[in-house]
Amino acid sequence: MGRSEELITAQELADALSLSVDTIWRYTREKRIPFVEIGRRQYRYNKEKVLKALSGDAAVFAREEPTSYRPHKKLTYRDYVALPEEPGFRYEIIDGMLTRDPSPSLHHQRVSKRMYRLLEDYFNEVDPGGEVFYAPLDLSLSEYYVVQPDLLYWPGNRLAQHAPVDVLPELIVEIVSPSTSRKDRVMKLNHYQAAGVPHYWILDPEGGFIEAYELKDGLYVSVARTDAGHFSHPGFPGLSFNIEKLFAIP
Repeated sequence: MGRSEELITAQELADALSLSVDTIWRYTREKRIPFVEIGRRQYRYNKEKVLKALSGDAAVFAREEPTSYRPHKKLTYRDYVALPEEPGFRYEIIDGMLTRDPSPSLHHQRVSKRMYRLLEDYFNEVDPGGEVFYAPLDLSLSEYYVVQPDLLYWPGNRLAQHAPVDVLPELIVEIVSPSTSRKDRVMKLNHYQAAGVPHYWILDPEGGFIEAYELKDGLYVSVARTDAGHFSHPGFPGLSFNIEKLFAIP
């Protein structure tokens, strides 16, 4: 494919044309610019063809039209579901602000798969009616928070009912990466604590350890931090697994 036929993302097109990505998305929905649909709500653009389509509309570059995603406007789930999907990225809304992180790495997904199997096997024994889920699954515990935790567990007497899920999970597990560390350790921790999620675990594949928090008197207290040997938790009797195997790289 020659350079004149190169396809780029909405963000790359917005940067190249000095427009907001919201304008690009709106013009896509209105079919004012040419695009290639590579999947459900996934689009690519040819810059030269877009420029040609907009060449008669100088106002586009002189003054952008108002968009529904203004920086000062807190976003809700309604805004969240209206966003086009962009391969290679994951979106969440934290306190009404849109966050955009790279898709999880292969090692992240391996750790997630292993942790899911461990939790699934454990809760199948102690709570057969409960359910363990893995991302992507939209969780909204307040109006301006829409997140996709890596793993979630709902007990049999408090099951998730609909999307976005607004039923309080018993356990949330986040697997941190360099791009999400602050969000998982600070922003999400504070939100899950305020929402009343009883148990929150942070898995750090690079550091090779697990931090387990339990809600006591409205605040998270660290009840287990393991970086070697076997992990066990006082709130989940009988749950035990090897840390090195969980984080092992093939």
